[in-house]
Amino acid sequence: MVVRIHLDTDIGSDTDDACALAMLLGWPDVEIVAVTTTIDPGGRRAGFVGECLERAGRLDIPVAAGASVSMTTGTCPGTIPDDTRYWNRPVRARPSRPGDALTLLQRSIEAGATIVAIGPYTNLAELESLRPGSIGRASIVLMGGFVQPMGSGLPDWGPEMDWNVQCDTVAAQMVFATAAQCTLVTIPAACQAHLRRSHLGRLRVAGPLGALLTRQAEAHAIDNDMAAVAGAHVGLPDDLLNFQYDAVACAVAAGWSGATIEEICVSAVCDDGVVRFEPDECGRPTRVVVDIDVSDFMSCWFEAIERLS
Repeated sequence: MVVRIHLDTDIGSDTDDACALAMLLGWPDVEIVAVTTTIDPGGRRAGFVGECLERAGRLDIPVAAGASVSMTTGTCPGTIPDDTRYWNRPVRARPSRPGDALTLLQRSIEAGATIVAIGPYTNLAELESLRPGSIGRASIVLMGGFVQPMGSGLPDWGPEMDWNVQCDTVAAQMVFATAAQCTLVTIPAACQAHLRRSHLGRLRVAGPLGALLTRQAEAHAIDNDMAAVAGAHVGLPDDLLNFQYDAVACAVAAGWSGATIEEICVSAVCDDGVVRFEPDECGRPTRVVVDIDVSDFMSCWFEAIERLS
């Protein structure tokens, strides 16, 4: 059966969003029904989606720029790296009319598509605010959460490092409270998958998107001093370029069998402005990804990227 997926992304702030989109484009038996962007000032992120789709020859996929600011702060968190270094040329922004992204989301939900949120959950929360009950009818995969601690040898991160959740805590709590069919792809599980310098030889020759992902991985590693991050943690490879958080979440949504998923009762708790997803016997039953087969994931990821070329 074909798996229908709606991707909601903050592509451009980190390079794993582009890795995830490219993977879905080449994943067998997956149909991307639409892409919306979140925390997207002026449609810059929608422009990046369009750039990826153009390089893949897939301009048939609808794209809409969604929320421009966080519901919690009223501001746009973070920064967007320079177009030329990451995209090899200036990328034209693609602003949308107000409400276009929510219309696409609603249409995808009604069509039975799985919604995969790999950025802050602002668009989903806005849809629920304007059209109550929408999220309750959707199958949703959320990238984010620290239901379990980080593994041995990995960075000692906690919920405060969860970008997707902490950028918009109001949206995170609303979506978790109303999503009846929710899967959390947790950071401790997903961060086991790495893009490494040793991968670049194979990636560079995997068509136009492979070459683009190679360029972005090298720039990201420099800008975020990934060599220092790897050197400080024995559980990370010394040639680390980035983590594959978002691509893992999309693989789970596509039906990949290499994720270990447990049903855990979880509550969303806000403590001093930080939202935590905590095991709680009185919480709501939630599908939680607690581990992944890293070798199988990277094999599937490369095969999908190469299928595009």
